[in-house]
Amino acid sequence: MEEKKSVKPHSILWKDRKQGSITGVTEVVSFDESSVLLDTEQGMLSIKGKELHIGQLDLDKGEVELTGSADSFSYQGSSPARKGSLFKRLLQ
Repeated sequence: MEEKKSVKPHSILWKDRKQGSITGVTEVVSFDESSVLLDTEQGMLSIKGKELHIGQLDLDKGEVELTGSADSFSYQGSSPARKGSLFKRLLQ
């Protein structure tokens, strides 16, 4: 039986377009200095900007801290019931 992780509810706290934290993150799908793609409890979250860096990452708690200049936050798709990792869902 697969054990379900206890993840915090999804939230975004961003300060002065320069730093912030995101909760409810289940997976970091991709990242570079201009974009970060996160799988969250509410769907895929795309963050676009400049000089983006992941400062701290704790997937057991579902928390990510980022720094850099954020220009946009957008969700891709809906928020279906989340089961398994992105990789597992792609293989189904």
